[in-house]
Amino acid sequence: MTIDKNSYQIDISDGIVLIKNQNTTIAYCRFLDSGDIEYICVNLAYRRQGYGKILIDEVKKITGKIGKIHEPISPLGSQFFKGIGIL
Repeated sequence: MTIDKNSYQIDISDGIVLIKNQNTTIAYCRFLDSGDIEYICVNLAYRRQGYGKILIDEVKKITGKIGKIHEPISPLGSQFFKGIGIL
């Protein structure tokens, strides 16, 4: 599935990347300057559409790298990070 870049907006502030549309928060990620991911969450209705990868790509742009993934990591989170080659 291809995501229409005009269908969402990305806001970045104070270690948070937020993806939203007119109606709802689609996904967000808390990160550290080191590139560590503290927390990532994608709204259930928007999962498996590429929004998690967009979050990770934005963190990489900001910090220059992806550091460690902070625990706890859910089974779905583990599957996601393995799928994009981080775990």
